Amino acid sequence: MLENLIYWLQMAGQLLLKNSGWMAWNLFLALLPFALSVWLFSRPRWRYYWWIGLLLLATFLPKAPFILEYAIRFMRDNRTNYLVWAITLILIALDIWLLRSSRSRSFKWWLGFLVFIAFLPNAPYVLTDIIHLIEDIRENYSVWMITLVLIPQYLLFILVGFEAYVLSLINLGNYLKQQGWGKFVLGVELLIHALSAIGIYLGRFLRFNSWDLVTELDNVAGSVVDDLTAKRPILLMTITFAIVTGLYWLMKQVSLGIMLRNSQAIAHSEENYNADRSNAL
Repeated sequence: MLENLIYWLQMAGQLLLKNSGWMAWNLFLALLPFALSVWLFSRPRWRYYWWIGLLLLATFLPKAPFILEYAIRFMRDNRTNYLVWAITLILIALDIWLLRSSRSRSFKWWLGFLVFIAFLPNAPYVLTDIIHLIEDIRENYSVWMITLVLIPQYLLFILVGFEAYVLSLINLGNYLKQQGWGKFVLGVELLIHALSAIGIYLGRFLRFNSWDLVTELDNVAGSVVDDLTAKRPILLMTITFAIVTGLYWLMKQVSLGIMLRNSQAIAHSEENYNADRSNAL
C-alpha cells in the first residue's frame, strides 16, 4: 500500500514538473501587464507591490537563463527597428512638452503604457494552452492522473492567467473613471478585446511574441495586413474576440463582487474597531 502511494506521488510530481516550465513563463507574461496596470493606473499599498514582485520573480526564474542569453544576442545583433527609435524620440518630445502641466504623464509612464498594451494579449492567450492538455491526455496517462493532477493544474494555470487580464482591465477602467472618461470604458474594453484577439492569433498561429514588435516590427505589420484580408484568420479572430469578451464579462462580475464583499468586510471591521474604541473611552 505504501509503495503504491509513493509510486503515485512520484508520478504526480513528474507530471506537474513536466508542464511547470512553460506554464511559469506564460504566467510571467500574463502577470507582467497586470503588474504594469497596478503601477500605471492605481496606487495600492507597498505590500501589494511586494506580493506582485514575488509572483513575477517566481514565474520568471525558470526561464531566466534563456532570457539572459536572448537579451545578450539581441544587444549584440542590434536588431531594433528604426520605427521604435522614432516612437521613442516622439515620446521624449511629448514628455518634455506635457510635463509643463502637473496632470500630464511622463515619458516613463507612456513607455510603460505601450509595454502594457503590447504584453496584455499574453494574459488571455493562456486560454489557447488548453491544446496542451489535449496532447497530454493523448499520452495515455491514467484516469486518476488526468483527473487529479492534469486537469486541476491546467484549470489553475488558465484561471490565474485570465484573471490577470480581467484585473488589468478593471484597473484601467477605474483609471478612466478617475480621469472623467467613464463613458469610454466599454469602448476601450471592446477595443482591447479586439487587439487581444489579433495578438492571440499572431502568437498561436504565426508564433510571434510581444517583443517582436521591437525586433521584427516589419514582419508583424505585414502579417497583420495579409491576414486581415483573408477569410479564415478573420473568422478565427472573430471567434476569439467573442470568447474573450464573454469570459471577461463573466469573470469581471465575479471579481467585482469579491472586491465589493472585501471592501464591505473591511469597512465593517473598521466600524466595529471604532465602536469598541468609543465604548472604551
